[in-house]
Amino acid sequence: MEEMLVRSTYLAKPGEIAKEWFVVDATDVPLGRLSTAVATILRGKNKPTFTPNVDTGDNVIVINAGKVALTGRKADRKIYYHHTLHPGGLKQITAGELREKNPVRLIETSVKGMLPKNTLGHQQLLKLHVYEGAEHKNAAQQPKTLDITNLI
Repeated sequence: MEEMLVRSTYLAKPGEIAKEWFVVDATDVPLGRLSTAVATILRGKNKPTFTPNVDTGDNVIVINAGKVALTGRKADRKIYYHHTLHPGGLKQITAGELREKNPVRLIETSVKGMLPKNTLGHQQLLKLHVYEGAEHKNAAQQPKTLDITNLI
């Protein structure tokens, strides 16, 4: 009788994952392409040790959030809604107005929509750090610069 080869799938454990820090410059990068690249890194899908039920992703710092590009007519036609929880409290703002008023929220909302809708997705979203300008306060972590054009 032949011996059967048994191959098992590697499953990462939370303690054995090495976390890294990356800096991404959002200047003139389309919002969707930026968000998919950042969500991929936050989830850890770019690593060979990706495990769906474990947070294997890295920390991401996004700088120059106010200079992110909105292609086509999204600046005028894409609308973000939120409700104040009071009667008649449905508020809306266009993507262009949100980029001028609060570009950090624009990127965080876009990336949040691409992460899992559970506690693991919330844990991964906490590793996203977005800054409106070119300066960030995470220099002590010695982040590596990441060119997202190679990831897309």
